Amino acid sequence: MYDRRPCLSRRRQAGRLSCTLLSYNAAAMSVKVGEIVQFVEGSYAGPADLMIAGVAPLSAAAGDRLSFLSNPKYAGMLAETGAGAILVARAQEGDDPRFIRVDDPYFSLARVVAKWFASRPAPSGISPQSSIGKNVRLGDGVAIGAFASIGDDVAIGDRTIIYPNVTIENGSSIGSDCIVYPQVSIYYASKIGDRCIIHSGCVIGSDGYGFATHGGRHHKIPQIGTVRIENDVEIGSGTTIDRAALGETVIGEGTKIDNLVQIGHNVRIGKHCLLVSQVGIAGSTELGDYVVVAGQSGFAGHLRIGSGVQVAAKSAVLEDVPANTKVMGSPAVPFREFARREAVLRRMTKRKTS
Repeated sequence: MYDRRPCLSRRRQAGRLSCTLLSYNAAAMSVKVGEIVQFVEGSYAGPADLMIAGVAPLSAAAGDRLSFLSNPKYAGMLAETGAGAILVARAQEGDDPRFIRVDDPYFSLARVVAKWFASRPAPSGISPQSSIGKNVRLGDGVAIGAFASIGDDVAIGDRTIIYPNVTIENGSSIGSDCIVYPQVSIYYASKIGDRCIIHSGCVIGSDGYGFATHGGRHHKIPQIGTVRIENDVEIGSGTTIDRAALGETVIGEGTKIDNLVQIGHNVRIGKHCLLVSQVGIAGSTELGDYVVVAGQSGFAGHLRIGSGVQVAAKSAVLEDVPANTKVMGSPAVPFREFARREAVLRRMTKRKTS
């Protein structure tokens, strides 16, 4: 039997104690703009009792909506927007009483949305249509949706939500306050930290691409390592993270991974990295902290990428990159070298056509 903490609605089915699957639709939330101002530590000269019922872009906001300006190129829309309140930088020009002046409008918007306007339907309790293995440990407030399959010896922390049709294989662990969306597959013995978000279609812990060629045939190398995902990681839809051949594949704390990213076996990604869609990282490559990789970039295997490196879109990184370097191109080179090379090519092209 597994350790299931009390939940709100219980009934007996198939000879075991189960919790009914509930779904919620958050009631329409409205909040006084004064509360928002206080929460974001902003300054505001308008009516504090104005009710805000949601957020919207400047182009579509109505009088009961909060909007924001973080990119100066859209400043011309301030006079036209119908928003009831607008998050702007403290130095923003103008004396519009709707302005809520803050240090970082985009970050402030994120905080406001997360606090008041981010609710969405989710499972509640343990669905009788889920499958729970032996010796499973569930924390307080865990929710498991219909047709989710939880293997033996799995541990799930407090308040974690497992959506329908998720598979979590034997010996895996997931921390507290995580969200695992539908159709995620988590292979055996994978380790996931607290406050992680894993979007639909992710595969975590599948075999790494390892083969030994002998006698004219490719022989599979058993991948007997695991995957460890640290706290506050978000992983986009369709991303795959291979388990290590030996040891661990590691995703560092606070790293955010976009959709359709491939991370090979024994890759180690540092803290607070950003990987954009369609990035591919071959086996045993290591990224330092705060590395930013733009879309469709690829890394050869066994590389060392220093902290603070920035990789431009569609780059092919074939060599080690020292810390705090910007690279681009195929093969990737430092940005200044790439810019000089492009300038020379343009001049040569002009000469040939003139």
